[in-house]
Amino acid sequence: MVLLELTTLIVVVLSLGYYYVKRSQRYWANRNAPHLPVKSFWGNMENPITTKKGLKFDIKNAHDELKRLGYRHGGICLFTQPVYMAVDPEICKQILIKILIKDFQYFGGRGGDDIDYGRNPLAGHLFNLEGEKWRNLRVKLTPTFTSGKMKLMFDTLLSSGIPMLDRIGEFTRENQAIDIKEIFGCYTTDVIGSCAFGLECNSFKDPNSDFRRNGRNILRPRLALTLFQTFRLVAPKMMKAINLKIIPQDIEDFFIGAVKSVIDHRSVNQVQRNDFIQLLLNLQEKSKVDGQQPLTLEEFSAQCFVFFVAGFETSSTTMTFCLHELAFNQDVQDKLRNEIRETMRQNGGKLTYDSVMGMKYLDGVINETLRKYPPVPVLIRQCNRDYTFTDTNTRLEAGTQVMISNLGLHYDEEYYPDPEKFIPERFMEENKHNRPQYTHLPFGEGPRNCIGARFGLMQTKTGLAMILDKFKILPGPGETYKIDFDPKTAFMAKKGKLTLKAERV
Repeated sequence: MVLLELTTLIVVVLSLGYYYVKRSQRYWANRNAPHLPVKSFWGNMENPITTKKGLKFDIKNAHDELKRLGYRHGGICLFTQPVYMAVDPEICKQILIKILIKDFQYFGGRGGDDIDYGRNPLAGHLFNLEGEKWRNLRVKLTPTFTSGKMKLMFDTLLSSGIPMLDRIGEFTRENQAIDIKEIFGCYTTDVIGSCAFGLECNSFKDPNSDFRRNGRNILRPRLALTLFQTFRLVAPKMMKAINLKIIPQDIEDFFIGAVKSVIDHRSVNQVQRNDFIQLLLNLQEKSKVDGQQPLTLEEFSAQCFVFFVAGFETSSTTMTFCLHELAFNQDVQDKLRNEIRETMRQNGGKLTYDSVMGMKYLDGVINETLRKYPPVPVLIRQCNRDYTFTDTNTRLEAGTQVMISNLGLHYDEEYYPDPEKFIPERFMEENKHNRPQYTHLPFGEGPRNCIGARFGLMQTKTGLAMILDKFKILPGPGETYKIDFDPKTAFMAKKGKLTLKAERV
């Protein structure tokens, strides 16, 4: 009898669950909106457990299919989550620029309200925050990333690059393959450690130092992070109910402890530096004077944490993929090296902030790398109030996820012929008119674009210029041009190591 009741209960629960899934997946059809038909139990995505490519490519495939069907925009379903996708660049512009500036109350956030910041204090940073809290913090932090502030940090990039060149030189002398992501991980850790925390990390001397070890582990694929990245998009209500611990406790304790230690040291010793923590400390003092609530230690630490992660991970990944492309495109590498050396010759054999940021071909090489390997493959916004798009009959309800596939735009043959080829000339001034705006969005656009993009580009360009002036980069043993991406991460990451070889030039 008990077994029969239990079996009946299981059947009822499964039936209700199946009904809920199927009802959710009829969302767009019930509204007569342009949409893709659901292809499986998982909607318009692969099984997240067995997928070979990951959700970022499922979303790209949906973008491509919507465009093939002639839709400028349309609905898809990621498991039970209805998602509106912008396909046409003009629709992307409405979401990112016109709407976000003119009608910011409609599309002002990314859906960060589904995170429990009490359980995940380091997630309470600028990228996730919503509403007035985000707006006030964004205004306060923006002065950190002006060109004037960047110039003050430039010498740190050069000094951090010297041990990087020494380490590559060691591999060159011994004719060994280089794990280039590890090299750039050490370089960016040292840069961010100094520019954000005012600390000397010395990652090349001690690759297992606290900052390097924790930085290496932050985005390492693990079950909790994979579930968070997936279910935040496909089942946000379920994710909120499960209330996952996103960042491991040991990493959380380390970063909050490191920030507290730096704050205490500066307070006791009356130390001031031109770095990110100092800016936050200055904001704390101003908040007290203005009678406003200052950031808590956890909120303070969260801003330092996202600055560290974004500056460390996105720059090191972009530099890694860039050298991979240059290793397989020697003509591009030679042309870029000539520009770097000519620029240095004109500046007394040195790299300066203005000379690095002014190199046109280097800029094209970086932009083409960002096209093929966007740091954020999917841009996400959330509709906060019911909204009807200009010149369409599509009405979005409050709470609807809105997505733009950077991979879809960046690999669209209409805008980028032969999209698999690495062609920096696409981004030369004389060729920019060949495609519409809002087809290259590596850092997003509008008020919620990446606040640290200028810093990331400076770090990336400087590191690459230093290396290419001294070394010729070649493919590592067994490396192939086509990269096999890791499906477990929301970012663009290669499965396993990416190795290169270097020769002095």
